[in-house]
Amino acid sequence: MISQNNNSIFRAERPFFEKIYHQLNKRELVHPDPLEFLYRYQNKEDREIAGLIASSLAYGRVTQILKSVESVLGKLSLSPSIFISETDPREFRRMFGGFKHRFTDGHEIASLLTAIKEVKSEYGLLEVCFKEGLRRNNSQENCLGALSFFVKEITRYFEGGETYLVPHPEKGSACKRLNLFLRWMVRKDDVDSGDWEGIERKLLLVPLDTHMNNICKILGFTARKSADMKTVLEISRAFAKINPDDPVKYDFALTRLGIHPDMKISDLKNYI
Repeated sequence: MISQNNNSIFRAERPFFEKIYHQLNKRELVHPDPLEFLYRYQNKEDREIAGLIASSLAYGRVTQILKSVESVLGKLSLSPSIFISETDPREFRRMFGGFKHRFTDGHEIASLLTAIKEVKSEYGLLEVCFKEGLRRNNSQENCLGALSFFVKEITRYFEGGETYLVPHPEKGSACKRLNLFLRWMVRKDDVDSGDWEGIERKLLLVPLDTHMNNICKILGFTARKSADMKTVLEISRAFAKINPDDPVKYDFALTRLGIHPDMKISDLKNYI
């Protein structure tokens, strides 16, 4: 199933990943992960908004991430979708005037909520906006073009058309948080909500940060030092060879190793 060369690089095949998936891709292992915020909502309109907010803020220490996401969603009433649709953008700026999460301030949160409001007004759902990007780009390899379209639609409502919250893929960023959001929305299993229907899972890209990049180096999927979009594409192609129809299937399970307080990357050897 798996071998190890003289450079200590694992070479893994599908049974190895399936074993990890079936043991670790479980709802009880989600905490602490911002994905858990989606579970509190009953309909897709609220979950896609909660997902975009939670994933956008998913950088830094996990305890602060959870606190910051809660401080935003906690002010959006029981239904973020209804609240955003019925609230004047000027109220967003007042509500989040004192918000701060590392590089993100209340002005950016207000801009994100305004963007969600306007995109919903134009497309009905964030899902429809993303699908329009898929239609225009018609890519059979990955969703990168559609993601770029989605980001441009969102960032029209930010000063200068740019924000760290929602980075532009064409500028080389790994867009880990955006690809994480897409995994939540497109895949459906015990962990991911899968609210966006009709989008092929094979188009998804790996949500890559330094932690996942280190895991993929051990697996032999990349030798690149930088966790950028070039590395994302390289690693996603490697996972596509393992599972062509669902290359990000193993993302949650693999990232428990080193993220979950009771697990570490070295535990990979336990699945040989």
